Amino acid sequence: MSLKSSFAEFAGRSSYWFLHTFMHGGSSLPGKITLKLDPDILQSFAKKYDLVIVTGTNGKTLTTALSVRVLREKYSDVLTNPTGSNMKQGIVTTFITAPKPKQKGLAVLEVDEANVAIVTSYITPVAFVFTNIFRDQMDRYGEIYTTYEKILKGVRMAPKATIIANGDEQLFNTQNLPNPVIYYGFNHEHHDDLRAPANTDGLLCPKCQHILHYHLITYAGLGDYFCPHCGFKRPKLDYAVTKLGKLTPTSSAFELDGQEYRIEIGGLYNIYNALAAYALGRFLGVSQSQIKHAFESDERVFGRQEEINIDGKKTTLILVKNPVGLNQVLDMIETDPEPFSFVFLLNANYADGIDTSWIWDGDFEKLTQHDIKQYMTGGERYKDITTRLTMAGVDNILKEPELASVLTKIKDLPTDHVYVLASYTAVLQLRKLLAEKGYIKGGMD
Repeated sequence: MSLKSSFAEFAGRSSYWFLHTFMHGGSSLPGKITLKLDPDILQSFAKKYDLVIVTGTNGKTLTTALSVRVLREKYSDVLTNPTGSNMKQGIVTTFITAPKPKQKGLAVLEVDEANVAIVTSYITPVAFVFTNIFRDQMDRYGEIYTTYEKILKGVRMAPKATIIANGDEQLFNTQNLPNPVIYYGFNHEHHDDLRAPANTDGLLCPKCQHILHYHLITYAGLGDYFCPHCGFKRPKLDYAVTKLGKLTPTSSAFELDGQEYRIEIGGLYNIYNALAAYALGRFLGVSQSQIKHAFESDERVFGRQEEINIDGKKTTLILVKNPVGLNQVLDMIETDPEPFSFVFLLNANYADGIDTSWIWDGDFEKLTQHDIKQYMTGGERYKDITTRLTMAGVDNILKEPELASVLTKIKDLPTDHVYVLASYTAVLQLRKLLAEKGYIKGGMD
């Protein structure tokens, strides 16, 4: 490492220590400081780590967390970015604050779609893990094809890296790349001919633009697709969900290639994340029994169905950021047989996406059919989500724009269980408050 890089790393580490110790933060600012002093600092880590990049629209954080659990069954030194700080500065922070590996380490990093090429230009990964592509933060990414092209820009720099891709996502089957490809997906049922709803992302065949048909739809446009016009169809899966078991808001049971597994997190969409972690683990030599042991861990992931006790209230914090993910969360909480209260915190900062129109594609109308005792809205754009819920037929809404007031009012809600859905920066802000009040350890980290 050059003198310039060493000094930049020292400055970054020092700023992290101060921020982490006194401000309960430090997931991206140390990286910004380091990059200011040495814009090419990432190159210094290329020889120290084998890199796996996890990217896509939804599921990056949980897929990364489950992958790390799986890989730690075999590898002693696995570096990751657990807070979801997945842009260049956050990734630099992850490297500069990590203990120095005694031998070549393994880094499994969640990487923002638009940052894949930036990271790959400095460190050539051994594998890419692709989760899915949905409309998300249109002001940053544009349409789904534009998003995928941002990812491909990085992939083309690493033609020997193995791609571990969601085979149920048709976009991942549209390019003739030189990379080895492993596909995962769902094979738990079969139908002759299904069609997705009219407003589904990726409804048209990417080859001939005719409407896609399906033998199986899991959610949105994911599933066993085929085009009756040109013959385009889902590739053969290397790893597959072969059976679904009991699904609850806090757990999911399923079979992968005939073997039973369980994760302590709810939602059909999260089984895809487990399947991606399974495929990566098998690629890197982790046994099925080791993966089963890793999945059975009850450790919660930052902002992903974290359960926090707020003065006796079981509060489940869930990140939402686009219509597909939101609707999957709404489907998941509908499986809860007990009454609950519902809180939605909406911000519109750069990391959230400044356009809040995505909430109008959320199926909030279904909530009125459930026994929800109280609704509450908060965050910088609380008026937007209040209007959306009102239009869905909800009338018992508490409005608290200040998150400190939200935290206070949660204690007074009429149910023992509270679901809090929040955009990304609202999650960060709420967790910081929770840390300051002693409800959790740490805030942004």
